[in-house]
Amino acid sequence: MSHGVDGRAAVPRIDAELGRSIAQTMQALSAPSRVAILGRLREGACSVGELTETVGMSQSAVSHQLAMLRHLGLVIGERHGRQVIYALHDPHVATLIEQAAFHAEHLRLGAPMPIPVEREAAS
Repeated sequence: MSHGVDGRAAVPRIDAELGRSIAQTMQALSAPSRVAILGRLREGACSVGELTETVGMSQSAVSHQLAMLRHLGLVIGERHGRQVIYALHDPHVATLIEQAAFHAEHLRLGAPMPIPVEREAAS
């Protein structure tokens, strides 16, 4: 399990503001190209040129997707001379991608999960 934020392990109650933020983040995962970029960055930081080769998109398309991912706080970029090296914003983004991949694979395999039922405490 992730370490949370500010040392908190519990997920906060999802109010309207947090719900909007989560939906915006999840919307970033709605494009296969952005998922591919995040998946590659999960393996380590790299340049736009490296991303272009890995995900099979034009440099301008990759740059456009990176701009969106930066705006959403999922990736960061640091200038090194004439290149910008991109990386995931933090380990939570890697965990998000990993969990989405596990979930998609779980569904693909058709493995049902039982619905957890809270048990009443014994009297």
